[in-house]
Amino acid sequence: MARTVRDANLETRAARLRLKPRAEPYWRSIDPGAHLGYYRGSRGGTWVARVYADARYRKTSLGTADDSTDADGVGVLSFVQAQAAARAWFAQEARRAGGLPDPIQGPYRVRDAVRDYLAWYSRHRKALAATELAAEAHILPTLGEIEVRKLTTNRLRDWHEELAAAPVRKRIGRVKSKKISDPCPRESESRETKTDPEAMRKRRATANRVLTVLKAALNLSWRESKVPSDDSWRRVKPFHDVDAPVVRYLTEAECLRLVNATQADFRPMVRAALLSGCRYGELVMLRVADLNLDAGTLAIRTSKSGKSRHVILTEEGRALFVGAAVGKASSDLIFTRPDGAPWGKSHQQRPLSSACEGARISPAVSFHVLRHTHGSLLAMKGVPMAVIARQLGHADERMTQRHYAHLAPSYVADTIRAHFPSLGIVEPTNIHVIG
Repeated sequence: MARTVRDANLETRAARLRLKPRAEPYWRSIDPGAHLGYYRGSRGGTWVARVYADARYRKTSLGTADDSTDADGVGVLSFVQAQAAARAWFAQEARRAGGLPDPIQGPYRVRDAVRDYLAWYSRHRKALAATELAAEAHILPTLGEIEVRKLTTNRLRDWHEELAAAPVRKRIGRVKSKKISDPCPRESESRETKTDPEAMRKRRATANRVLTVLKAALNLSWRESKVPSDDSWRRVKPFHDVDAPVVRYLTEAECLRLVNATQADFRPMVRAALLSGCRYGELVMLRVADLNLDAGTLAIRTSKSGKSRHVILTEEGRALFVGAAVGKASSDLIFTRPDGAPWGKSHQQRPLSSACEGARISPAVSFHVLRHTHGSLLAMKGVPMAVIARQLGHADERMTQRHYAHLAPSYVADTIRAHFPSLGIVEPTNIHVIG
């Protein structure tokens, strides 16, 4: 694997924004005779590449730089992703210069684009299983055999609308096959579609998520020059105003009941999630060396987004992690099972479900709700959204705003409660909410 080059002027968003806009790209040599370029325009930056062949430079555009939008590895590229895209283009140009045939044989279908995208996704993202299921259930059975270059905007719009109008699928078992060559790897029954607006919103939100997967696969095929144009799917727009996240979180009283009801061997994990906002997968990978007692922080080396971050610990959180790490070597895991073995991928489900039953929390919450609880409690205490985003490792503040902004102290809410008169139309009660 080719090494990733470094460049102080190009590798970070902040450094690139300090560059002056100019007509000529800022070039960085990444291979002999091959360069990655960054064009700084007045409206943002783009990545380009050039390679020296036949006594001249051949150039191509790679995609938009992640100056204002987070990289997705397809249309918006980070510095590292741009290098990978440039090297793929260099290899393609080398094949052409050597007279080698194009590796693609026969028509390039949607099935092929999805296959190539999943291969790329497995190397750069973590939610592979969910992406595979979306493709297998909703994309391949309908569009899989269509040649990509023959896709039309109308055909894709019809597919998108039909997906939103389809009955809700009922899973009847695990997927037995994940082979892309299988035209329909799983069978499912359908539940009767509800006609209420909330059911429609959910179906449209699902259709949008599947459309995102399809567009990502098609964009990758276009970026790698396997299809001549992206015009047909670029014109297909998602449904608007259908994402309405309802974040469940625990009250402070519920947190206490849950911790007290959790089995002793799993209790440190629940406490750690509530006090740090870390994901289950992040906690099980933490080592003693990741705990910085001087700064009171946890170093999360690899998160869901692939980026590292530092989690700030309160005094209560610091005491918890110190107690869990005492007597262990710096390379040891902080949290382990009673026999010293690491916690596995799904080992949290049963003990947490049992704890919810004992704590009278119904329906039972998932481990991820503990992370939401950390963010929600911060929001309700007036912590700025930017700080919560840093603590939770969100790619940008938009995700934080969507999930927690409604919980933050609001000038509108405070003003209404302070000025709306008491009408005296509700009888007094001695009922008090105790959590």
